[in-house]
Amino acid sequence: MVALDESIIARLKTHGKTFEIFVDPDNALAFKRGDQVKIENLLAVEDVFSDAKSGDRPAEQDVLNAFGTTDAIKIAEKIILEGELQLTTEQRKKMQEEKKRQVITIIAQNAINPQTKSPHPPSRIEAAMDEAGVHIDPMKSADELVNIAMKAIRPIIPIRFEEVKIAIKIPREYAAKTYGSVAKFGNLIKQEWQNDGSWIGVIAIPAGMQDDLYRLLNAHTKGSAETKFLK
Repeated sequence: MVALDESIIARLKTHGKTFEIFVDPDNALAFKRGDQVKIENLLAVEDVFSDAKSGDRPAEQDVLNAFGTTDAIKIAEKIILEGELQLTTEQRKKMQEEKKRQVITIIAQNAINPQTKSPHPPSRIEAAMDEAGVHIDPMKSADELVNIAMKAIRPIIPIRFEEVKIAIKIPREYAAKTYGSVAKFGNLIKQEWQNDGSWIGVIAIPAGMQDDLYRLLNAHTKGSAETKFLK
């Protein structure tokens, strides 16, 4: 349960009345988007108000007319799903910045410059988003915002989502401890243990994560792993 001073108000106007509850902003937004969040975990107070700030409560008959129940949990669910979240300016700004960072990370990890086949650094993606005037709506999902951002920045920088395949050979002395980390990094298409104890495999990963994969291999094998770009 979120602390009251960290909560925001969710409001629903229905049947000529206003109903409000105190909720955790992040969890309420996640629940509104369809994520699996327990209502009990996002309420600051298990109560329904006609004016949350003043603490005024609606008449019981008004609640029954609007929701068909007086169960605060069921009412809260309807208010969050059908109503609006009253973010403060500070909360909205914080959520916008967090969502922007998330969008930039997703694009940087999954997209490349099709002219050079290299990933764009996050700073370049952010600059392109700022130049394009991409608006970050904290109420939208990251996937929605990624699509919006990609459409907006394509006229500014050459960019597209692409998956690449990389062949890897890990020397015997590092193979046993390293291949598992590599396998979890992307989609392992094929693998084979060699007679000398070395490991070879082909992995498919988002194009923007090539540098991350090379860093992982270098860290685990002291730079002795061999790689070959296949696609």
